[in-house]
Parts: sequence; C-alpha cells; structure tokens
Amino acid sequence: MPQYEITALRYATMSARTRGDNFIFPDDHTAPMPIDYFIWVVRGEGRTIVLDIGFDEVSAKARGRTWIASPLDLLRGVGVAPEAVDDVVISHMHWDHAGNFAGFPRARFHMQEAEMEYCTGRCMCHEPLRRPFDVEHVTQAVRHVFAERVAFHKGEAEIAPGVTLHLVGGHSKGLQVMRVPTARGSVVLASDATHFWENIRKRNPFVLLHNLEAMLEGWATCERLADGPDHIIPGHDPLVLQRFPAVPGNPNAARLDLPPLR
Repeated sequence: MPQYEITALRYATMSARTRGDNFIFPDDHTAPMPIDYFIWVVRGEGRTIVLDIGFDEVSAKARGRTWIASPLDLLRGVGVAPEAVDDVVISHMHWDHAGNFAGFPRARFHMQEAEMEYCTGRCMCHEPLRRPFDVEHVTQAVRHVFAERVAFHKGEAEIAPGVTLHLVGGHSKGLQVMRVPTARGSVVLASDATHFWENIRKRNPFVLLHNLEAMLEGWATCERLADGPDHIIPGHDPLVLQRFPAVPGNPNAARLDLPPLR
C-alpha cells in the first residue's frame, strides 16, 4: 500500500463560540469552545492533493472570523505551490471550504455530484439552507464545470493510488471524506463529517446539518475506514494542533501522518 504525508494547515479561528454553538445537545450552553479553520495537503507517490481551499480575508471580516494567514501562503510555506497543484478535493461547498478557486489555476476539482446538485438546486430557495453557502463560490464552481475542470464522483472513488473519497452527507448533502494510507495506518480526513473529536466520540452532533441520520451514519463510515479513533481527523478542532507534531517553525501546521503526541 502506498504511504502519504498529510499536513493540516490552520488559516483562521473564531474564539467567540460556545458549546451551545457547536453541539445539538450541549452540556453547558455558555461554556467557551473556540473553532479553527483548516485545509489539508496530502503528498506522496509523486502526487500532491489539497483538500478544501478555505476562505479569503474579505470573507473572514464579513463573517466575524479571525484571519491568521492566506491558505495559499500557508501552502507555499510547506513547499506547495498552489498554481502547480493538479488535484483539489472539495469536501463540500460551504463558504469556509470553497473560497479560493482562483488560487488553483491548473487544478481539477473533485466533488460529489450530490453536493453540486444541492448547492445549485431548489434547496437554495430556503434561506436557512443556503446560509452556509456563498453564491460567488457556487458560481465559480459552475464556471469550472463549464471549463471541464470538475471531476464529479458518485459515492466512493479512488483519485490516487490508495487515496479514496467517500460520500457521507449529513452536514451538507454531498459532503465527502478522504481516506489516506500513511505510515501509521489509514487516516480519514473527515472535514465537517465531524467538526470536533467530541462530535463523533460522544455521538453529539454539530448544530448545522442537512440530514441528522446521514451524519450519524457518516460517523460509522469514518470509523470503518480509519485504523482507530486517532486516525479520524476532525475539520475544525483546535486540539489537532496540540495532539499532532508541529511542522518545525510553523505553529499553524501539523503532521497527521505521524503518531499523535498524546
């Protein structure tokens, strides 16, 4: 089985959140619980794959997030030139995962058919459902479809030797996770299938969702695909940077293919 290196890159944060903002069943509605924003880069077998593309500083200000650095600059800081990346996986089209299409001018974007159908379909007539999306991001994605730069998947797909995508839904209708073989076993980059480790480990769903049943089943899928609880990487948990080895000289980057520190 091929083995890949995985790096998590934190580009933004939001400290003014509570447990009531993050869980359907919070034990304490008012207890603080910050949230971080990541993209991920997978390297190996002569391939570089980026999972999710983050948002820009304008979106950060508009939505009240603390901007740390451009996701594009963070990629360059770990030796990845965004303009040279061939494969970008969009886990789902929420605004915080799909805001830098222009930064990857040669990439093919991997999406689930269900997600494009969702973010361009009748559900977007309802404000609560379209709130996590940005119409400009969706429009850019559609333009890439017309430019033949989107690879659509329907369920499971292998996009590089041993690297597979899996449709789980739940948080968004076409949410997909990525399974990556590494030296420590199969790691699942769950993105928003579980925002925090606590969501999946305590079976306490995140508040924003499309289908609760699909979210719960998605956790079972992640557990089936991963080689253990620490092999499932949540999409927004600040503990990621504490539990995994840092990239030397970069406090906003962690190596997920290496064993956790604790």
